[in-house]
Amino acid sequence: MFQNKRLLIYAPDEFGRGHSKTAEGVLRYGRNPVVGIVDASRTGTCADVIGIRADVPFYPDIASALAAGPEALLLGVAPRGGRLPASWRNDIAFALRSGLDIISGLHEVLAADPEFRALAEEHGRQIWDVREPPADLPVGNALVCGLSEQVVLTVGSDCAMGKMTASLEIEKSARKRGRNPIFIPTGQTGIMIAGFGISIDRVIGDFMAGATEKLILEHGPGHDLILVEGQGSLLHPGYSGVTLGLLHGAMPTEMILCHEPSRKFIRDSTLPIPPLPEVIALYEAMTLPLRKAKVVGIALNCFDLDEEETRRQIEKTQELTGLPTTDVVKFGADCLAEAIDKARERR
Repeated sequence: MFQNKRLLIYAPDEFGRGHSKTAEGVLRYGRNPVVGIVDASRTGTCADVIGIRADVPFYPDIASALAAGPEALLLGVAPRGGRLPASWRNDIAFALRSGLDIISGLHEVLAADPEFRALAEEHGRQIWDVREPPADLPVGNALVCGLSEQVVLTVGSDCAMGKMTASLEIEKSARKRGRNPIFIPTGQTGIMIAGFGISIDRVIGDFMAGATEKLILEHGPGHDLILVEGQGSLLHPGYSGVTLGLLHGAMPTEMILCHEPSRKFIRDSTLPIPPLPEVIALYEAMTLPLRKAKVVGIALNCFDLDEEETRRQIEKTQELTGLPTTDVVKFGADCLAEAIDKARERR
């Protein structure tokens, strides 16, 4: 529906500040052309903030970006709880009146909003609520266990640790090694990048595992490596449910643990993150008896560390866990792809 449309990314006062992972993921891995980013607090280009895409400038507002020819406004910020900030309403309405479609990863269904629905109809625009799940989802039934393909799930010591990024970088490395991988998106940003998927955190609890099964069974066959994008964390008091649903629906053969060395507490809380060996043991213990999966590698997120300190953290983590470790953005995911291949050979 939105394939190849020219995107304007909306991230007011948030780009590169911790809550714009949707914007950053689409900029790194998306297939659509991007004409700009709306953030009045930034100047220059995307490259000045996250080191990529010098071709994507910042604009103070939507009106000033229209000359660049956008066709859709993509909401690039993930507010806590996925609610629509009241301050965004006028901008979204302006975008619709200006002839832009809307791509939203919020929990609130914008297409059902009376004002936005009326504007979309009046101006012939479309609203894609990426998080809206399909109807008639099944209950999980351990069906992935019947597949012969290798299934690798990214998991985290907390939420927003780079699980999608790790999955996509492993996909690239695995392809270089001669594998035929597929990335299975389970969150709004992954869906925007891949063009398909189900946002598991929007699914009713009884059907989370079944929705994960459905994605894998429909898209996995024909690929020798199924990379399932993880969500949340078993350690997070608010988001652990979606993590467990994914874990039991995916029935992974292996897991990759994502971790941010500088983060000492669970996001938006004062709960400490346990030592990584404890986190690894927790995830391995929570896999279903039919398929007991092991963590076979660590993907560190060292966005806030220089290269020397990143290498030190990688070495420290390898010593602590005995597992291959890398920062997939800074150094690639080759060692993780190799660990996944070795696990396949052992099985």
